[in-house]
Amino acid sequence: MKDKFQIVFLVNVLLLLTLTFEVENLKAQELNCSVTVNDRQISGTSAEHISELAPAVERYLNENRWTDDRYEEHERIRCNIQILLTDVDGNSNFTAEAVITASRPIYNSNRQTTLMVISDSAWRFNFSRNKNLIFDYLQFDDLTSFLDFYAYIILGYDYDSFSDLGGSSHFNSALSVFEIAQNTGAQGWGRSIGAQRNRFGLINDITNPSYRDLRSAYYRYHRHGLDQFTQQEELARNEIVEAMDLIRENKRVTSNNYLFDIFFGTKYLEIVAALRDASPQVRTAAYNILSDADPANTSEYRRLLD
Repeated sequence: MKDKFQIVFLVNVLLLLTLTFEVENLKAQELNCSVTVNDRQISGTSAEHISELAPAVERYLNENRWTDDRYEEHERIRCNIQILLTDVDGNSNFTAEAVITASRPIYNSNRQTTLMVISDSAWRFNFSRNKNLIFDYLQFDDLTSFLDFYAYIILGYDYDSFSDLGGSSHFNSALSVFEIAQNTGAQGWGRSIGAQRNRFGLINDITNPSYRDLRSAYYRYHRHGLDQFTQQEELARNEIVEAMDLIRENKRVTSNNYLFDIFFGTKYLEIVAALRDASPQVRTAAYNILSDADPANTSEYRRLLD
């Protein structure tokens, strides 16, 4: 009888440990990504199994644990990857373009703000039928290393929006992925391709101390600006304008515009919407700063003067 009780006790302990492990795993996932695949340019080929790509990428991104931090379900980072397949050969080697976006909630509201929109037009990978995507941080894979790189970029942008330079460790992880990949000679992982609006330009600048003021302004814009908007509207607008001025000054003393273009390309409409009801003095100051820092969108910023 004693042995029976011991067996029952051990079974219960193992069951409890299993349930605890499963709960911990549920709390461990950071990303909540949706993936879409456009295969119209390769329709009619023998790559019917491409229907497996989107769910495989979603499982990989959403079921891996990317940090040591604990996440509740509602805290997971919303992101999206749109994949456009442009070519495929007989060995299931695909050429693709991708658009990566991520968002996070605005405090004290039911709204989301887009953190980043990044386009990548130089992706080549192999995806055979029934392929399992396995996470291995230290080994290059033309499919999963791309996903690893942008998973860490998403995390970096998200953490930067909640604390000053808070995403540094994740950007450094993305840099490590890049450094391993660049030695393979694979497409898209070179150090001097085009005008550096690519993975190298992105990770080289975002980990460069010269762009710290941009990242600090990014934090200030989100935490002291957007997150305070419903409670201290005037103060929040002033913080947004100050963040824009910090970005302008940082742009003046740096050589590459890629990070600034990512920021303004993602945020310019949101900035105008946030400042439209500010005082005339604030709107005029904002227009002067923004038209200088982001001349490409000056026509939109003119709405602040109406």
